[in-house]
Order: sequence, then structure tokens, then C-alpha cells
Amino acid sequence: MMEQIKELREKTGAGVMDAKKALEEAKGNMEKAVELIRAKGLARAEEKSDRDVLSGRVYCYTHAGGTSAAMVEVACETDFVAKNPEFETLCKEIAMQVVSMNPKDVEELLAQPYIRDASKTIEQLVKELVGKTGENIRIIRFARFKLGTE
Repeated sequence: MMEQIKELREKTGAGVMDAKKALEEAKGNMEKAVELIRAKGLARAEEKSDRDVLSGRVYCYTHAGGTSAAMVEVACETDFVAKNPEFETLCKEIAMQVVSMNPKDVEELLAQPYIRDASKTIEQLVKELVGKTGENIRIIRFARFKLGTE
């Protein structure tokens, strides 16, 4: 059971007790336990969605040898989370999504399937980190640049 708890924590970032409860509820089924943890994280994200986001990061990503780039502004509640490596990774993934998929606005970006895992949207990706950090996280705006015309 401890190995399963460890594996579930690595996959989801859940706490020990949350992982244990999810595995018990899923009767040892790892896939179902992951779904339960994600659902719980998404529920936590909804509870935090009205909280102010006064910190964050502007992240720049350059792709394809400098022929395209994106700049994203992602906000969170504290600089502690803004400096967290997982938050930086989220910013990078969002910027890569913008370069690859060229959404017209934040609403469209949030609804897009995540380029690395089409089983989830960008909104779900953000909410997963909200569940892990306990803070509200919001994509504020982005810009995309590409040489030539599209």
C-alpha cells in the first residue's frame, strides 16, 4: 500500500492522507484514485476562484529556433507560489500552448486540449496546480509572436 501511495503522490502531488483515502475509495485501482484526486483538486480550485491574485509571473517562451514566441502573464496569490518550480513549469506549458495552438483569447486557451495530454484542458491543468498549492491561479493575458505571416 505504501508503494501505491507514493506512486499516487508522485502522479498527483496529493498529500499522504488524501492519497491513502483515494486508494481506499478506489479499492486499489490507481487510475480511479488519480481521477478521485483530480476531482477533489478541481473542487478545491472552484472554492478558491474568487480570491485575489496579486502576485505571479510573466513568462517568455521562444520556439523553433526563434521563429515564434509567446509571453504569458499568470497570476497567483503570493510570491511564495510564484517562485515555486511547479508554477514556473505551468507558465512554460501555457506559453508553449499559446505558441502551438494560437488561441484568440484566454477563454479559448482555457478550453483547448492540453498539447501534452489531450485528455485534459488547459483549465484543468491550472486547476490541478490550484489544488496542489491551495492558491487561486489565473491566466491574465498572453501575446504570441511569429515571423512572417500565418
